[in-house]
Amino acid sequence: MHLITDSLLVGGIDDAEGPSELIGALLLVAEEVSITPAAGVDYHRIPFREFAKADPMKLREAVQWLESRAGKGRTLVCCRAGMGRSVSVVMAYLCCVEGRTYDEVLKLVMARRPGAMPLANLQVAIEQVRQLRRAA
Repeated sequence: MHLITDSLLVGGIDDAEGPSELIGALLLVAEEVSITPAAGVDYHRIPFREFAKADPMKLREAVQWLESRAGKGRTLVCCRAGMGRSVSVVMAYLCCVEGRTYDEVLKLVMARRPGAMPLANLQVAIEQVRQLRRAA
């Protein structure tokens, strides 16, 4: 697991199957796996396809779910390896909800999650999510 902010972490499937007791919520963003969440963990799954372009509608759903958890403890966002989809979802949240710039968020994530590989087209998809949120 890798701490991105005080309340958001990214990890792989192994982290999702046995999260620390400090984790209050778990968002699984891998299409190819599923888990039975630990008792007492607020759990949601949004299946992103591995190595696919960022899907703005799924990103929007993930951002909304994370936003609903804000201020309620630590949330772990997981995919298979904790390097692509999970990182991309956290980046979208930080841009869309916290108002950070894409470049700022990319630097933060790359420093806190070595080997991070955001999804193709992520910056464009984040802008589409911002537009969808403004229109709502």
